[in-house]
Amino acid sequence: QVQLVESGGGSVQAGGSLRLSCAAPGYTYSSACMGWFRQAPGKEREGVATFATAGGTTYYADSVKGRFSISQDNAKNTLYLQMDSLKPEDTAMYYCAACPACRSVYCYSGTWGQGTQVTVSS
Repeated sequence: QVQLVESGGGSVQAGGSLRLSCAAPGYTYSSACMGWFRQAPGKEREGVATFATAGGTTYYADSVKGRFSISQDNAKNTLYLQMDSLKPEDTAMYYCAACPACRSVYCYSGTWGQGTQVTVSS
């Protein structure tokens, strides 16, 4: 049973923008943190950004700082990732996760969505 559903992925040219959404009913209130993660072909999954639900502290991977922004709308039970100035190296499957514990951009024992593909062409 899928409980987190990502959307908003697509194909864009370098320099473009995308906004990812993650519908997470119940999780935005009950999880210690929510986050976005990505996995490119042949690479390990990596943390992109996390959002602490109590206090709103955010963390970003160095590779996306200043370009990506994570936010959460509790009324809509939705997590967002605004991605600007996209680069070809941002191409990956992007996943959201609800995490009982986070440290920086690492999620422990998370509940994961199925992902949404982002492709950035040069």
